[in-house]
Amino acid sequence: MRKAYIVTVALFALAFSLASASDPDPLQDFCVALKDYSDYSKSAVFVNGKFCKDPKLVKAEDFFFKGLDIAGNTENKFGSNVTTVNVDTLPGLNTLGISLARIDFAPYGENPPHTHPRGTEILVVLEGTLFVGFVTSNPDNRLFTKTLNKGDVFVFPVGLIHFQFNVGKTNAIAISGLSSQNAGVITIADAVFGSNPPINPNVLTKAFQLDKNVVEDLQKEFGGDN
Repeated sequence: MRKAYIVTVALFALAFSLASASDPDPLQDFCVALKDYSDYSKSAVFVNGKFCKDPKLVKAEDFFFKGLDIAGNTENKFGSNVTTVNVDTLPGLNTLGISLARIDFAPYGENPPHTHPRGTEILVVLEGTLFVGFVTSNPDNRLFTKTLNKGDVFVFPVGLIHFQFNVGKTNAIAISGLSSQNAGVITIADAVFGSNPPINPNVLTKAFQLDKNVVEDLQKEFGGDN
């Protein structure tokens, strides 16, 4: 009887440990992401990240990205361009919890208000002058801003809405580090007014206290009617 009791307790303890266990750090030296999923096309298994490449087939190129010295094309409505180096472009980042981005700004260009749902961002200005800021969560919604010059660094906490705006008359360049191999990005205006399918205009009219025609015009501008 005592033996059965001990076995029962041990099984419950094991079940609890499995339910609550987690592995926030890599369990091996690296786990290079597979780019070709043809072998898994019929699999119903999904993972939180990428499938690992056989370590015996890993090459130096899996840990290498070329081209961050090349300026991005800023000829768009925002006057900015983000060149992302994450697990999709650098497979060796898989499971390592970091990524990188180069942000180019035309004069008075901006990286519009957005969030990274899975990562904190630390930004350093390489060239130019940027006005940056973030807004805290409800109910305070505090705005923190700073004007950054060459060599200045600023941190945007994970998940909070933030922005960068080039206040100079010349191009600006910044490098951002992110605490995720795939931090994700949600551009606020695109998500709200450019969702697919579009959010019911009545919802946005009430939420933003705007005329319905204004909401519908914004949805057309951001592509929500596509």
